[in-house]
Amino acid sequence: MKTLLEHLSLLMKSPEGEHLEFKEAKSHFDFEELVKYCAAIANEGGGRLIYGVTDSAPRQVVGTKAFESLERTKSAIIDRLHIKIEAETILHPDGPVVMFHVPSRPLGMPVAYRGAYWMRAGQDLVPMTPDLIKRIFDEAVPDFSAETCPGASFSDLELHAIGEFRARWVRKSGNKNLADLSPREILSDAELLVGDTVTYAALILFGSPRVIARSLAQAEVVFEYRPSEATLPAAMRKEYRQSFFSFYDDLWRTVNLRNELQHIRDGLFILDIPTFNEFVVREALLNAISHRDYRLPGSIFIRQYSRKLEIVSPGGFPPGVTSQNILWRQSPRNRRIAETLAKCGLVERSGQGADRMFEESIREGKPRPDFSGTDDYQVVLTFQCEIRDPQFARFLEKITNEKQFSFSTRDLLVLDLLHNEEEIPEGLKHRLGLLADHGIIERIGRGRGTRYILSHHFYGFLGKKGTYTRKRGLDRDTNKQLLLKHIESSGKTGSALGELTQVLPSLSIMQVRTLLKELQIEQRAHSVGRTRAGRWYLGPRPSEERGSD
Repeated sequence: MKTLLEHLSLLMKSPEGEHLEFKEAKSHFDFEELVKYCAAIANEGGGRLIYGVTDSAPRQVVGTKAFESLERTKSAIIDRLHIKIEAETILHPDGPVVMFHVPSRPLGMPVAYRGAYWMRAGQDLVPMTPDLIKRIFDEAVPDFSAETCPGASFSDLELHAIGEFRARWVRKSGNKNLADLSPREILSDAELLVGDTVTYAALILFGSPRVIARSLAQAEVVFEYRPSEATLPAAMRKEYRQSFFSFYDDLWRTVNLRNELQHIRDGLFILDIPTFNEFVVREALLNAISHRDYRLPGSIFIRQYSRKLEIVSPGGFPPGVTSQNILWRQSPRNRRIAETLAKCGLVERSGQGADRMFEESIREGKPRPDFSGTDDYQVVLTFQCEIRDPQFARFLEKITNEKQFSFSTRDLLVLDLLHNEEEIPEGLKHRLGLLADHGIIERIGRGRGTRYILSHHFYGFLGKKGTYTRKRGLDRDTNKQLLLKHIESSGKTGSALGELTQVLPSLSIMQVRTLLKELQIEQRAHSVGRTRAGRWYLGPRPSEERGSD
């Protein structure tokens, strides 16, 4: 368990942001500013406010004597904001540091102070924008799909759609007794009926076109096929303003009409992979139906191109969900719809369907699903379906078969990011060690300078061993020879550490230092002077010199 001083040291290395703020405040502080910062941090999910530390990097502890009574200050903040703030003094050798722990605001309730809901904007505090305030208040809105629809009754529902749901529920649950229940009893057991009135979930899933047009016209899916991305009328357009269970299969058949096969050569064999993966398309539609905001007037649009599929649904991400955490955080906007689809096996309550969309795309050598067009008012999910790297797809299959290794979604994301030379997010770095232990990726260097690349097996499989050598870097002895050659060229003036790091730009400064120490032990080079001001020269250290690195 980390001590308070160790924890403070880690925080001081972290960047300031919505959840962390530093203030010097050696001898005084502005109480009004303190309260506003606490309100802003609470509104943005909670965090820490630290006094007695410089706010510019590299941060230094300067200590603070501004708080005569920390308990009185804390009580005054709680009295104004009505949230439980904690505070503590950390006795650092360079002076006392005061740390305020600010909890997240309550669900659906922004924290106000002096007539405004505060948030951070860079280094400033500003009132929240109206759209952000609305999103917070929307968190506490009851599940729209569980509410009853005025003027709609059981007679407005389609029996064949209910029958399709029942058949799927029987198969998923293995409970054959469900087959003996009447349509009304089935919907009651699924909590889709309240007496004789139907929920919006029942209307969306089983409603007749007439009642949907009358009571919830925006519960519509519009399909368009466009042969190119030019702004021309769609070559084909279908409007599904009907129950979900009556068009779910038809929509896939429509997509599949123009689903070309892409060919991957594997030795003497040719593998055929559909441009549009059926599971991925169906799962994306299910997500749109479950998560769109039915209080907004727009329809769900599905646009198919020759090698691309785009799904646009009204309403941004549900509260707490972002494009970065969408695979790990589940928050269905329409819980009753999601529960119903889970009962019949169309979606997983655990959210594994979204994981598999990414898995299938990576395994087929296609780009990952892209949410980059999403904003507060719509979710835009784009699938680029061109197979861009068939060799990578074949390598994953080969590793799975040879090593009997079962890749998780996180593993596949790590491999795809490494393959595309993209940064590995903190939340995925814990998988690097396991993949390296299995020989699927390789670890280069140690400590802070550690980096990872795909294994030599991968580049050998591609017939690109030269690329592997370039990515891995030169071997240790070759790196030493390059350092010695530069030191020799510097002659009597010697070589500074900064110059030597430029000789081996793929290595960290600590890795270069390690190589230089080895050269010094081997008496092939020596340093004169200390730290970065020192200079390196060829040969052993003369007996009269006592320099160090």
